[in-house]
Amino acid sequence: MRTDSGTGTRAGAVRPRRSPAAARALFGLLLLLPAVLGGCAATPGTPAAAQRPTVRVAALKGPTAVGMVPLMAAQAAGTTATDDVFTVSASPEEVAAKVASGDVDIAALPTNVAAVLYARTNGAVRLLAVTTLGVLSIVEDGDSVHALSDLRGRTVYATGQGANPEYVLRFLLRSNGLDSDADVHLVFKAQHEELATLVANGTAGLALLPEPFVTTVTMKNPRVRVALDLTREWSATVTDGSRLMMGAVVVRSEFLERHPEAVDAFLREYRASVAQATADVEATARECERFDIIPAAVARAAIPRLNLTFLTGEEMVAGVRGYLRVLHDADPASVGGAIPDSRFYVTGR
Repeated sequence: MRTDSGTGTRAGAVRPRRSPAAARALFGLLLLLPAVLGGCAATPGTPAAAQRPTVRVAALKGPTAVGMVPLMAAQAAGTTATDDVFTVSASPEEVAAKVASGDVDIAALPTNVAAVLYARTNGAVRLLAVTTLGVLSIVEDGDSVHALSDLRGRTVYATGQGANPEYVLRFLLRSNGLDSDADVHLVFKAQHEELATLVANGTAGLALLPEPFVTTVTMKNPRVRVALDLTREWSATVTDGSRLMMGAVVVRSEFLERHPEAVDAFLREYRASVAQATADVEATARECERFDIIPAAVARAAIPRLNLTFLTGEEMVAGVRGYLRVLHDADPASVGGAIPDSRFYVTGR
């Protein structure tokens, strides 16, 4: 059947005539249509971009941000409940500065840096969740170390002098009956990269390294193995219920007070992101490289050893307090001068 290309009606068909009243009614309906459609677009629950609250988020390159990577991918696809604006930084100091200045609302950073920020800002930053347990291991080119006691009389290379790695190692050595000055010879290097090279080429036979450098050296030198996982050693040593909790997420107190629903929505999606990161290592590894967190090949091997977690509430509080106490006893400045009070912890979410 032939149709008129301009009107879509059959050629030769008779058009019915409309009455003037009908024409006026139709014209009025057309005038109302934009308003009706506009009202529908503003209805609560419609996934309009303008209705998604904006959350500015700072992520740190390395293990601390890996659990956030699936969330970053979801934001890039536009499927998150909040309109997250991510910034990836290379150093904890840079992330801390962004939080303190109010340039970001939520940030993933080392747990003790969160405590320092809380002190320096007079409580303007608070702890929401712990997302990474310990990422420190003692690696060995060989097979002679299977317990901390096996380090007696040995030389251990390490990074992090005057910081968390040194404090954690000395605490564990002392708690296991070793004098970290007399019984073990600690040799500190300034950079992780430098020490990783010494381990990979066989110069350093025993070394304390964080991820992802542990994975990097074991990939380069098949003789190198993880001799001691300090997260496990911590749990086997302490009696106060604390845990080695090295990565956390914080929020500015003002943002939490003004936008509690946005914070809750972000936390729900962050929890799901951590679960996805551990469940789908291959996809997470690809996204780690996409967002310049960790190279994909390294992330693929490292993720199972990153101790990703998502702890909130009283479980978070119980684990963090003992950890910060150990750091405070070693150097009060490492946690901001004093162990944070109870207001530091956001619970009940």
